[in-house]
Amino acid sequence: MKERHKGLLLLVPSLTVIALFTVYPLFDGLRMAFTNQNLLRDEFQYVGLDNFIRLLSDDIFWLSFRHSLVLTSVVVILQLIFGIILASAMQQDVPGIGVFKSIVMASWVIPVAATVIMFKFMAQPDVGLINMVLERLGLEEQTRYWLGDPAVAMPFIVMLHLWRNVPFYGVAFLAAMQAIPRSYYEAAELDGANVWNRFRYVTLPGLRDMIVVMVTIHVLWTFNNFDFIYLSTGGGPVNRTEVLPVYVYRQSWNSYTIGYAAAIGTVMLIVLLAYFVVYVGWFERGEEG
Repeated sequence: MKERHKGLLLLVPSLTVIALFTVYPLFDGLRMAFTNQNLLRDEFQYVGLDNFIRLLSDDIFWLSFRHSLVLTSVVVILQLIFGIILASAMQQDVPGIGVFKSIVMASWVIPVAATVIMFKFMAQPDVGLINMVLERLGLEEQTRYWLGDPAVAMPFIVMLHLWRNVPFYGVAFLAAMQAIPRSYYEAAELDGANVWNRFRYVTLPGLRDMIVVMVTIHVLWTFNNFDFIYLSTGGGPVNRTEVLPVYVYRQSWNSYTIGYAAAIGTVMLIVLLAYFVVYVGWFERGEEG
């Protein structure tokens, strides 16, 4: 048997798994998007674009869509900024930095469910850590159930994302920074570059590929994230934290309209595909320039 055929044969198991657990569910979901399939009945009909037309007049869908876009944009941008700051801090040669590096990933390795429970407990109106601190500072009028306040529930979700993911960004960017040759910085110093210019013209270009990877991964993860919102607020209060993954879940398992839920999922897929086409195109143009 030729070596090429042996290689193709070795790919068969992994390709089979991908086909069963990724390709088939994807195309089956696309098929369901054009049906009125419901979990409460066996029979269904193909309804063409009816589900997508229904989306146009669904206020909760548009609210969830807007929340998903805002949450993803804010979280990814803030994670990127704080991740670079954290990586720069971990590069400093100061006492205790070794211990700090060893524990900085603790928030990322804690299971999501445990993280959400911890934050929900901190946000409690009577025994939560946040309100206890406010009371000690004489700010009793500011105490509240933070995840139940429509004005601050979404910012609290953003903080939860940052607490969990910024260390991951920091460690990834630290690895990229350490791969930048020291001679680049020395040459920049000889040319009279200040701290900002060394960061702008040496560090940032060295982080470019890692930034692309991290942003791509976390746009996909944040836009599709279900567990943070569902476990912490369930989409409330009064839909203030409703996002598309939670809305898909509600349509599937509360309303049992999986055809309509599949249509929402299809829109999410199209949005992410459009984002990646634009983002990759922008990145490639940047490299050529």
